[in-house]
Parts: sequence; structure tokens; C-alpha cells
Amino acid sequence: MEMKMDIGLTHIALPVSDIEQSVQFYATYAAMKVVHRRIDAETGVAVVWLSDQTRPFVIVLIQSDSVHPVLSPLAHLGVGCPNREAMDALCERAEQEGVLLQSPKESGYPIGYWAFLRDPDGHTLELSYGQEIGLTVESNAR
Repeated sequence: MEMKMDIGLTHIALPVSDIEQSVQFYATYAAMKVVHRRIDAETGVAVVWLSDQTRPFVIVLIQSDSVHPVLSPLAHLGVGCPNREAMDALCERAEQEGVLLQSPKESGYPIGYWAFLRDPDGHTLELSYGQEIGLTVESNAR
């Protein structure tokens, strides 16, 4: 039996200062859950893989004493929301929790409706609605 191998973009790795705090942030704001957890055998460092389970892609969180540099506003992770109402609700929560960096803004096609949040270590997460990335990729598939 042939082993199935991953190809293409599979993950992004982020250093984090508190894995559990970061897991909670991405569960809340990006609908991600832990799909793998371990203590690295060589380094003794905690590692968690998070996925929204919509595609074979994970965010790898790696426990670190120092988190520099960070993904800051222009460099960011992007998550599509199912509708504006869901996005607005998340942004309201983010504002109450003090993690909203940029209030929702409509920028038209192809950018859509978007906002920036700050994760526990200062990495930026973009929430969006209407970017049509999936449709654009499909229409340009070979």
C-alpha cells in the first residue's frame, strides 16, 4: 500500500509564549481545534497543530521564550467568515477583549469586508468576508 504524502502549502509555524492561550484565541476567532499535540523529543518544547479542518493546512504553534519577530499587520494570517454578521460578532468580542487592531472595513472586490485582530503574542489575524479566494483559485486551476 502506497503512503499518501502531503504536497503544496501545508502549514505555517508560529512561535508563541503560552500555547494554551494561543489555542484558545485561534479556537475562538478562527474556529480552529487541536489536531496534534506533543513535546518535541529533541528539544523538550511543546508543539501544537491547529486546523479548521476545511483543508489539509495547519498552524503549528511552538512554545518559545521569545516571540520575535511577529506577524504584524501587513504580515498576517487570514480567515474567511461565513457571513458579515458572524464576523461582526467576532469583532465585537475582540473589541471587548482588547484584541481588535482594525475595525471591520469594506474595501470592495477582491478585498471584501475585513478586520485585523492581535493574538496573544502580537501576531495579526485577519477576519474577512467576501474575498472569494477559493473561487479565484478554482477558476485558475490547471
